[in-house]
Amino acid sequence: MTLPVGCAAPQFSAKDTNGKTVSLSDFNGKTVILYFYPKDDTPGCTRQAQSFKAAHEEYKGKDIVVLGVSRDNEESHQKFTEKYGLPFQLLADVDGAITKAYDVEKGDYAKRVTFVIDGTGKIIQVYEGETMKVDSHAQDILVTIV
Repeated sequence: MTLPVGCAAPQFSAKDTNGKTVSLSDFNGKTVILYFYPKDDTPGCTRQAQSFKAAHEEYKGKDIVVLGVSRDNEESHQKFTEKYGLPFQLLADVDGAITKAYDVEKGDYAKRVTFVIDGTGKIIQVYEGETMKVDSHAQDILVTIV
């Protein structure tokens, strides 16, 4: 079962698109949108990433950080980022540790689930299944949390 609203977000460290180690604790005091998706450069995942790209400046203006997580490696993330000009970090969860910690694993992939984590590290919103439309996902989150 996906982690519920109100619980502490599991801490993690992972390599981003550029090979830099990123930890959840790097963003203490900020709201973090941690979105899990199945696979780079697939139709639904691309539309979802483009949704976050379109809303990036608005998120940035509200001091909200977006982090995408999939089981893809850094090279795959680099290609995906370059192809679509994604302005946010993608984290390579190759061993599935983050996916398992957030209980969103589905075989060798992550389920499409988004967690909104407040500045204290608490999960304040969870989007999954029917509560998520990939094309408008980023804007839907903004309407809910701002």
